[in-house]
Amino acid sequence: MITRLKLKPGQKGTKALVEKYGSDLVCVRYRYDEASRTRIKTVELIEEKKELPARQARLTDEALVPVRIAYGELELGRMARRFGGKWDPGEKMWCIRYGDIKGTELEAHMVLDAKEKP
Repeated sequence: MITRLKLKPGQKGTKALVEKYGSDLVCVRYRYDEASRTRIKTVELIEEKKELPARQARLTDEALVPVRIAYGELELGRMARRFGGKWDPGEKMWCIRYGDIKGTELEAHMVLDAKEKP
């Protein structure tokens, strides 16, 4: 099967399909099957539209990031101190340079929304 023609909505040969499918129409293709000697018209439609989550800003190695360590996770607390982290009693989180914790277990404990409360 060979595709000989691919049309965008609004081009000649798509007007009736634009009326039928509206803005969900992406394209119209005409395919030709030499074996059965037939022409096949296909349409590509949009099935679903979803808004993507906001792209997170890239963190620099110098950026201070909030890290939440649960009470009793002693080894993580020691690791935070070893990396020079400072305890913020108001937020009840550690503030540590991102470059120090990148690739460690502490990176999984970063709080991406700093206004989040325990």
